[in-house]
Formats: sequence, structure tokens, C-alpha cells
Amino acid sequence: MRPTGPGELSLRGPGPCQPGPCQPGPRTPDAGSATVWWISLCVLLWFLTYALLLTAAARLDRDRASAAADLAALAAAARAHEGTGTVCAAARRTAEANGATLDTCELSGLTVTVTVSLPASALPREVSARARAGPVHNPSEEVE
Repeated sequence: MRPTGPGELSLRGPGPCQPGPCQPGPRTPDAGSATVWWISLCVLLWFLTYALLLTAAARLDRDRASAAADLAALAAAARAHEGTGTVCAAARRTAEANGATLDTCELSGLTVTVTVSLPASALPREVSARARAGPVHNPSEEVE
């Protein structure tokens, strides 16, 4: 390499490696351990974020299923005096309007018990919920 004169630019620049080849200093036993720690921290943060998102999705799915079951039971209970066929048809329509399928529908007196299920948004499984409802009073009786 030819030396630079006044007015010429040096490609190597000033530094501790001039004029011979650059020799690395002594390595310590923990050299490069920061990379391992940062990668471990990033993996841990990704895992925690994923777990948090799965938990939030599971809670939302549970709430959606509960709401669909509650609404289906209330719709069916409003028609409890009309018989099982009408009751379950109303429950089925309401469950399907909420994105769920009606699994069971039972009428006991004026009390309706329904079970609905819907597909989970984050995991390949079904989420189900059960609800029970009945009218506050007997519809055949006069309310004052």
C-alpha cells in the first residue's frame, strides 16, 4: 500500500490498526454472550405475547358463546308456553343469528335450557356454553 501524501485521502483512516494488519485483542470468556441474552429475551417476549393473545382470544370466544346461549335461552323462554317445537325453533334461529349452533334444547315447565357451540377463533376446537331462562310470570295469568 502506498503512503498518502498531503492532500490525498487515506482509505483506511486513522486508527489503532495502522500501519500493519489489525490484530484483535484478547478475548474474554463471555465474549458474544450479549447476543445469546438478547435472543433469549426476544424469544421470551414473543412467547409471552403469543400466550397473552391466545388467552384473550379464548376469553372472547367464551364470551361470544355465553352471549349466544343467553340470547337463545331468552328467545326460547319468551315462547315457552307455545310448546317444545316452537321453543327450540326460536332458540335455533337466535343461536344461528349469533354465529353459533344449537346443540341441545330442553323445555321443563316454563324453563328452557339450551347449549350452543361455536368454532374458536384461535384454536381448532369448539367453544360451548349453556344457559337457562324462564318467564318471570306465567303468560296465561293476568299481571296487574
